[in-house]
Amino acid sequence: MESGDYKDVPENANEHCPGTQSESAGKSDACKGCPNQEACATAPKGPDPDLVTIVERMATVKHKILVLSGKGGVGKSTFSAQLSYSLAAMDFQVGLLDIDICGPSIPKMLGLEGQEIHQSNLGWSPVYVESKLGVMSIGFMLPNPDEAVIWRGPRKNGLIKQFLKDVYWGELDFLVIDAPPGTSDEHISIVQFLQATGIDGAIVVTTPQQVSLIDVRKEVSFCKKVGLKVLGVVENMSGLCQPLSEFRFMRTTETGEQKDMTEWILSYMKEKAPEMLDVVAYTEIFDSSAGGAGRMCSEMGIPFLGKVPLDPQLCKAAEEGRSCFSDDKCRVSAPALKMIIDKLLAQQMISRIEDGA
Repeated sequence: MESGDYKDVPENANEHCPGTQSESAGKSDACKGCPNQEACATAPKGPDPDLVTIVERMATVKHKILVLSGKGGVGKSTFSAQLSYSLAAMDFQVGLLDIDICGPSIPKMLGLEGQEIHQSNLGWSPVYVESKLGVMSIGFMLPNPDEAVIWRGPRKNGLIKQFLKDVYWGELDFLVIDAPPGTSDEHISIVQFLQATGIDGAIVVTTPQQVSLIDVRKEVSFCKKVGLKVLGVVENMSGLCQPLSEFRFMRTTETGEQKDMTEWILSYMKEKAPEMLDVVAYTEIFDSSAGGAGRMCSEMGIPFLGKVPLDPQLCKAAEEGRSCFSDDKCRVSAPALKMIIDKLLAQQMISRIEDGA
């Protein structure tokens, strides 16, 4: 599929797809056996009137940033949440839109579990963490948080469109969009719906090992095909890193049991080498011998925003639904995230100057 064709031809379409807007969509011989055949045959043709409404809604949003990943479980939603917290703490007005329909993690990571969406005469109202940070997610719409969302593509796309045209954000400096992993219907839809409103670009989150980077290359390829700028790649979980005093120390006995030696070792260090208690220990969790995300970015000619270590305190902050910047507990990961966010903001400022904004 050529870069200009994505609006009419789905990624998983048959070879000679006539295009979703064609009068023969879902009806021609080329459509036989295509997974999109039924949806194309019944879908309305011609320009989508809802796109005008979306453009009007998004007119009050200055910057729109997608957060993507090639695989699940790489910390994409954690990054989206902490990026939003950080921008709000800088006095920006921020919206966080969770379009991971089948796995909405954002309500948990923002401490908003159990909240519901309210409707006003202006539309759906976001759920606010604080005055500077509003959130919208399907997670607020589920009567039972353990209930699986088993939806086909058209229904998912319908909800994404509804989020974009019906949610009243007001004036926003940044809208951060947390997308599901991979390159599926949701990704095509969000780019298609927002294209006329101006998307700043996408941040891609990965882990250092090749099994993740292989899929990130596909994600970057997707961005290029749909004309979506890659703002940069973040290498998350870049080695386990935490103060030595926060480790637990074990000894394996002759019978194979684990004996906790933490109290003895910390007491010994405090007495014999107290300076070691302030040392930060680091070890690789994932194999990065092939160069990790940094090398991949160099090869693909895209920005590398930086590395975030695997910090148990950051994981705990996400579990508790709080910002890692609100205290000094995340003293390993918070500075790394801050450097990445500062780099992103500097990049945005340069881009605006070059564009004459």
